[in-house]
Amino acid sequence: MSVPWHDMFFLTLPVIEKILRPIFIYIFLVIGLRLAGKRELAQLNPFDLIVLLTLSNTVQNAIIGDDNTVTGGIIGAATLLAINAGMVRFLHGHRRIETLVEGKRDFLIRDGHILRDHLQRELMTRAELTAAAHRQGIGSLAEVDSAVLEPTGTLTFVIKKPTAEETRHHELLDSLDSLHRELAQLRGEQGPV
Repeated sequence: MSVPWHDMFFLTLPVIEKILRPIFIYIFLVIGLRLAGKRELAQLNPFDLIVLLTLSNTVQNAIIGDDNTVTGGIIGAATLLAINAGMVRFLHGHRRIETLVEGKRDFLIRDGHILRDHLQRELMTRAELTAAAHRQGIGSLAEVDSAVLEPTGTLTFVIKKPTAEETRHHELLDSLDSLHRELAQLRGEQGPV
């Protein structure tokens, strides 16, 4: 067999080591991202983005070791995919462990009031919360009844519903506008008097 094929496919490390390395790094990253908080997943500022981009490069050598073979890469990638699939399936049936690993949801706005201590705990600013609301088509935080930071890092906004009085007020205004248009149309048909 030619040297290039040998260099591409024959492992320089034992297969068990190629399997264990990604498992250890996966567990480390799950714990590290959990400790870093949901914000790391929700609202990436430039610093967070730099950390996440360089994180993969930083742990690359720990996953593959001195082995740069295609076979080694396939084993490492397959191991990561397998452990992730196994973890997701395992957590699906174990709610308490899932909460421990992923964390709990956190209200950032409740009943229209911004919970500043919750924002502080999640290391989010009001400006970041406002920007997230704008990305979801919400003009102002004054329109928001509740905002929840989910364990996955997703921000969920619920818009305030108008009260019965506000709804009736808008209906009356619409009716008056309709009457005004009809009256203008009738005046237009009769011509000047």
